[in-house]
Amino acid sequence: MRNGANEGLVITISGPHGTGKSTCAKALAEALKLKYVSAGGLFRELAKERKMTLEAFSRLAEEDSSVDKMIDERTIAIAEEGGVVIDAQLAAWIVKHLADAKILLTAPDDTRFQRIAGRENISLSAARDQTLLREEIQKRRYMKYYGIDVSDLSIYDLKIDTSAPLDQTKALVIEKVRRFLEERGVKTVNGQNRLHLSIPQDSSAGNQAK
Repeated sequence: MRNGANEGLVITISGPHGTGKSTCAKALAEALKLKYVSAGGLFRELAKERKMTLEAFSRLAEEDSSVDKMIDERTIAIAEEGGVVIDAQLAAWIVKHLADAKILLTAPDDTRFQRIAGRENISLSAARDQTLLREEIQKRRYMKYYGIDVSDLSIYDLKIDTSAPLDQTKALVIEKVRRFLEERGVKTVNGQNRLHLSIPQDSSAGNQAK
């Protein structure tokens, strides 16, 4: 957690594809009156600009570190402004010194693949194969360029199962994050957020279980 009580909240939302990251992050941002930023959205825009599939662009990013560096620099700049929910796979690591809460969403593979198939209008088998390939490529890329093992979940403050219908999950995420923040001296009232001056200045509090 950052020093200074009025700089604005920074919350990161991460998790495997199909766990409802964007849906829950947008709902959380709206509930807390924060901005919403998606690194994945930027990644998809870049792939589209180059007329490449996500899988092909992921392979390019595996060989060209400039793709990740550009996204990282923009993510850090946004976090430094405060007042934001960041939806990104590596957000907890990239902005860990700025984040007030680092959230991991999880869901069973079958649930994830079904959601992706419905969203992308593809078969369940295609969703499974494409998602597993994409995640394997990302895992190698993150280790190669960052030395980050995404299977190590100790960086997260909260881990939330999103296997329930997403409308229920959105409410659950909002409730759990509000409770977590209030336990650490952050008041969230009527959609507004403000940091108490009594927040401990020990940075380790914000870095536990990220």
